[in-house]
Amino acid sequence: MKYTTTIEIALPREKAAQLLADPAHLPKWLRGLVVHEPLSGEHGQVGTKSRVVLESGGREMEATETVTRREPADLHGIPKESVVRFEREIAAAGMWSVVRDRLTEVGPETTLWESESEYRFSGLMMRLVGLLMSGAFRKQAQQHMQDFKDFAEQGKDVREAGS
Repeated sequence: MKYTTTIEIALPREKAAQLLADPAHLPKWLRGLVVHEPLSGEHGQVGTKSRVVLESGGREMEATETVTRREPADLHGIPKESVVRFEREIAAAGMWSVVRDRLTEVGPETTLWESESEYRFSGLMMRLVGLLMSGAFRKQAQQHMQDFKDFAEQGKDVREAGS
């Protein structure tokens, strides 16, 4: 299963990239985040493996995330023509996914965030879940992007929304 979600953020690309990459901000916009802790490496850097636990619908899912790309490595003084790229692989019981995020400058105060997701499932039950829930995966990804936009533009924290 593959899909792409997009959203425009009313911030300069460099500021949006810095907020997105900062682990201190993850709980503020990543709805359902219980734990995001590096097992090896430094958060957000290529090669870093992290334990991630997300809660949704009263269920917890644990996965291992590996950062596979971060360009540029330094998110300060990014050249205007550059595209910021973050990529990660996520592995959990019966599931593997890759997420490729691109941040491009639409204007001096506007960033386009494009996120391409690909999922693969193993085992009959997980394949069935993937087939039946494909719309829910896309909807959740779009919700995470909207939550980040609300945090970045307005300072909204999903933990204070009571949802």
